[in-house]
Amino acid sequence: MKFTAGQIAGILDGEVFGNPDAEVYKLAKIEEGTEGSLTFLANTKYSNYLYSTNATIVIVNKSYELENEVKATLIKVDDAYSSFSKLLEYYNQIKLMKSGIEQPSVISDGVTYGDDLYLGSFCYIGKNVRIGNNVKIYPNSFIGDNVTIGDNCVFFAGVRVYSESEIGNYVTIHSGTIIGSDGFGFAPQEDGSYAKIPQIGNVVIEDHVEIGSCSTVDRATLGTTYIRRGAKLDNQIQVAHNVEIGENTVIAAQTGIAGSTKIGKNCLIGGQVGIAGHITIGDRVKIQAQSGIGKSLKDGEVVQGSPAFNYGDFAKSFVHFRNLPKIVNEIEELKKNNI
Repeated sequence: MKFTAGQIAGILDGEVFGNPDAEVYKLAKIEEGTEGSLTFLANTKYSNYLYSTNATIVIVNKSYELENEVKATLIKVDDAYSSFSKLLEYYNQIKLMKSGIEQPSVISDGVTYGDDLYLGSFCYIGKNVRIGNNVKIYPNSFIGDNVTIGDNCVFFAGVRVYSESEIGNYVTIHSGTIIGSDGFGFAPQEDGSYAKIPQIGNVVIEDHVEIGSCSTVDRATLGTTYIRRGAKLDNQIQVAHNVEIGENTVIAAQTGIAGSTKIGKNCLIGGQVGIAGHITIGDRVKIQAQSGIGKSLKDGEVVQGSPAFNYGDFAKSFVHFRNLPKIVNEIEELKKNNI
């Protein structure tokens, strides 16, 4: 797919300096630009690359003043960084603008769907599923019975959504993620074995949620596992049964959240965090990477460590952790000198 400098300037409300008919068909970093590529310059510390890049078109700020001649066609905008981001979003929308039902695929009895559905090859849609408008479900995906999916959702290849799950509008789920699998519920028996506890709840994912690849959100034992509006989950995250993740909370990769824990709004949770079950984490909490959370946290706390404690105290303590060998040697010397 090719775009001219004039077309791009029209999308960005920018001004062309150079050849308005110059064409690009790929994106690149400015230092790696080649013929036919589009790039941008927002940080002036990379200005030297503007004069050496082989990119065909470069987006720059209107305020930027050239020091030498450039080979590339320039598009001047108010804010090069945000304009490039806008262009990426526009490009992504075009790339994902698919519709139609590919074969082979299975659509079971009682299914309803809106306009502009894209259903990739080898998909299975269970009974009584309701799908909104402009939904894209890529190949090898599974949608179980009685699932509801809102408008403008994208499920990439290999997504699995188990029965009874409810998914809102503008939800993106990346490849390999499973929504609504059984929670980890087993009852110990007298003979030392474990009897499975049926998991008969569901999962509700609200609007504007994005979940990365190979993550798992378990259905509730009873009731609902909630991912609230605007939450963003990275790759390889485990959300156990009956967990609730609050609005606009962001969680980085490889974090595990045990059952029935409630996480508040606007929290930032780093990678490889372990969170115990049946606790409550308040709003605006920040948890540093690789922390272990074994107790409830109040609104606005910032913690680190395993077990985690106040981030400021952790940072001060870490200075002493590193100096422990030196401190021990000093103590031993004091002992020798009977001090």
